[in-house]
Amino acid sequence: MVGSRTWTPGFLLRRGLLLLLEITLAVFLAFPFIFVISTSFKSQQQYFRDPAGLFSHFTLENYQTTLDMGFVQYFINSIIVVTVAILLLVLLSTMSSYALSRIDFKFNSALMLLLVSGMMLPIHASLIPVFVLENKVGIYDSLIGLILPQLAFAIPISVFVASQFMHTIPPSLFEAAKVDGASHYRLFFSVVFPLLSPATVTIVIYNGVRIWNNFSFALVFTQSKRNYTIPLGLQAFYGEFSVNVPGILAAISLATLPILILYFVLQDTVVKGLTGGAVKE
Repeated sequence: MVGSRTWTPGFLLRRGLLLLLEITLAVFLAFPFIFVISTSFKSQQQYFRDPAGLFSHFTLENYQTTLDMGFVQYFINSIIVVTVAILLLVLLSTMSSYALSRIDFKFNSALMLLLVSGMMLPIHASLIPVFVLENKVGIYDSLIGLILPQLAFAIPISVFVASQFMHTIPPSLFEAAKVDGASHYRLFFSVVFPLLSPATVTIVIYNGVRIWNNFSFALVFTQSKRNYTIPLGLQAFYGEFSVNVPGILAAISLATLPILILYFVLQDTVVKGLTGGAVKE
């Protein structure tokens, strides 16, 4: 009976319409990516002759030109900024969330509220004060001058994510570790941190993409090309390529490739991290 009720004409019609909608949506969302990749393999002349053709021509000239224009240096700078910022962010945010969630001390709740309220602070409203501060400290136009502001603005949301997931860890684990004489540092690194892997991956992906694509910080806090990151470097490519659309799209393809690979590899863990704090035990 269940089978006969399931495969009714109305059910098949609804499933067919839903499948058609999903296919249409997938094509609609995938077309920009396909167009960018396809156009990046065209020469400028081929693009003007056939701008809408997909994979009608193939040349690596745009990618070679992109590499010759200093893209490798911009890429290395972005890797350094993202890697250092994310490593420090994961360590600081997870340790802070542990202290605020599992250690009772005076003003615990107030400190947590103050820290998380940093998410409401507009990043662009702080550009001028941070610019003045970096000039006084002497880190303007350096990679460390890009890393520290990125790290500071990423801590509130990261602490919030880690804290929400921290509440899903059974209290019995903490009690058993304390009975065995484990210190807070031993408890955190041996018990808590491994269990926070979904939240950690969420922090890495969310903030990694944001830091990788950040344009305003690189524009304000750097001056020399040797310290440009990819977003600011792409602006320079746009000026030098002028109307060379395939050349610009080749640079964009190279710039987005690492983030796309990282996301597709870790996307399942990201979902677990985002929903990990939704239910408390």
